[in-house]
Amino acid sequence: MKKQEELLEAACEFIKSNKIDSIRISTRPDFIDKKTLKRLKKYKVKTIELGVQTTNNYILEKVGRGHTFEDVKEASKLIRRAGFELGHQMMIGLPESTLHDELNTAKDLIKLKPKMVRIYPVLVIKNTKLEKEYLEGEYRPLSVVQAVERSKDVVYLFNRKKIKVIRIGLQNTTEISSPEEEESQVVAGPFHPAFRQLVESSIWYDSIVDRIKSYNVKVKEVEIKVNPEDVNNVIGHKKENLKKLLDTYDVILKVTGDEKIKPGNSKMNILRTYTDFLEDERKKLTK
Repeated sequence: MKKQEELLEAACEFIKSNKIDSIRISTRPDFIDKKTLKRLKKYKVKTIELGVQTTNNYILEKVGRGHTFEDVKEASKLIRRAGFELGHQMMIGLPESTLHDELNTAKDLIKLKPKMVRIYPVLVIKNTKLEKEYLEGEYRPLSVVQAVERSKDVVYLFNRKKIKVIRIGLQNTTEISSPEEEESQVVAGPFHPAFRQLVESSIWYDSIVDRIKSYNVKVKEVEIKVNPEDVNNVIGHKKENLKKLLDTYDVILKVTGDEKIKPGNSKMNILRTYTDFLEDERKKLTK
């Protein structure tokens, strides 16, 4: 407690001098009570994130979290009533967790009205019980593709309710990096340095395909205009979306940045239909 107050007091000085806007902390759901919230309010903490991981009590017990979903509900209620911004952190791919469990967790959290969420796929870390289970074949981590698909389905739910997803995947550090790296503590699991981009690119890809399929003509080439900050996600990691559209649907995608378009929005135009393409080819042959 003494160390907490020492750190909070030091951070609070920067708020008083207008050098920072707010303090954000994260903690366990069972560490929240009225007395704690009163102390955090005194030191001008604005945001409290709870490490929920899952709302399935069986899985919480299985992984040894030491708290229940009831603790999450009670802590969330206290935090919001006390006037703090509430954040939740959940995990994808916990032992025995299925996509159904993770969708239910997202739905349960939405009901608790967090302002923001973080989504972390499970990585197997050295010298942990999970590493032992992995080495003994009791736990099989998700592949990157599986983790992306499951994360994407969860993101859809939060997006529909306009709950901001502020992180997807662990931040790349010396210890949290590819298992091939010498200093990495990651043994196995869906680590990728651009994990969030993979998820968001996949969401864009689904949206583009749906729009192309909605046209009454066979499309050969389309242009999509998006805010410049969305361009990389639309193109995809290593241009994956462009390649996949061409390989799967024989569609050429042209991506253009437009400051007038809000982030997350887009405008699509058909540049050439398949009929246009065939006519162009016919003209070439008859020249």
